[in-house]
Amino acid sequence: MEQSLVTHPQDFTAGALLLVDKPLGWTSFDVVNKLKKLLHTKVGHSGTLDPLATGLLICCTGKKTRELASLQTLPKTYAGIFRLGAITPSDDLETEPEDHRPYEFIHDDLLQQTASEFLGIQQQLPPLYSAIKKQGMPLYRYARQGLQVDIEPRTVQIMRFDIVSVHLPFVHVEVQCSSGTYIRALARDFGNRLGCGAYLFALRRLAIGPYRVEQARTIQEWEKYIRQMKDSAA
Repeated sequence: MEQSLVTHPQDFTAGALLLVDKPLGWTSFDVVNKLKKLLHTKVGHSGTLDPLATGLLICCTGKKTRELASLQTLPKTYAGIFRLGAITPSDDLETEPEDHRPYEFIHDDLLQQTASEFLGIQQQLPPLYSAIKKQGMPLYRYARQGLQVDIEPRTVQIMRFDIVSVHLPFVHVEVQCSSGTYIRALARDFGNRLGCGAYLFALRRLAIGPYRVEQARTIQEWEKYIRQMKDSAA
């Protein structure tokens, strides 16, 4: 499937695949809702991106929304920053860091060796602060109410886990993984394996299957493009 060539407003109703570079602070629903208001047609996305993450979000319109299920299965590629020496309840910056620990003993060889241990198919415990539902309610609602709940591990695959650069306590990584993998959980587990704790400090989705963020438009660019198209068609 290729990104749709949209030249007329009716193309969105017929069905289009839109690549969006999601901004920091927006939910995936915020993006979908914005596009719905601009296009006045059905819009869906192929996989949630956390509000604190930026990068590629695939949206489909009109009849193209039928393809969302197949798009959701594509592997994902992320660039992230792990912060060593502490943990957070949400495994990212949504909650405050706690349980600070020494990290000065960490060296490059240890980081590389530990990263290699996460390659392959494995069981991953999703973050408690996630949209996964338990008895019809998202896990993050249990977490925010201080309620304990059993979380089932999920089978995921890490195809690539590269240590890009190290500026302790920050470790820059690039990860290619299966759909359903939580990079927040990977940061948590990576820190636990190192013995110093870690949480996700920043995240950007670079690719979904063959689609790359360099091909995407920002929300502002899509809004301008759609309005110009409507004006020219009037």
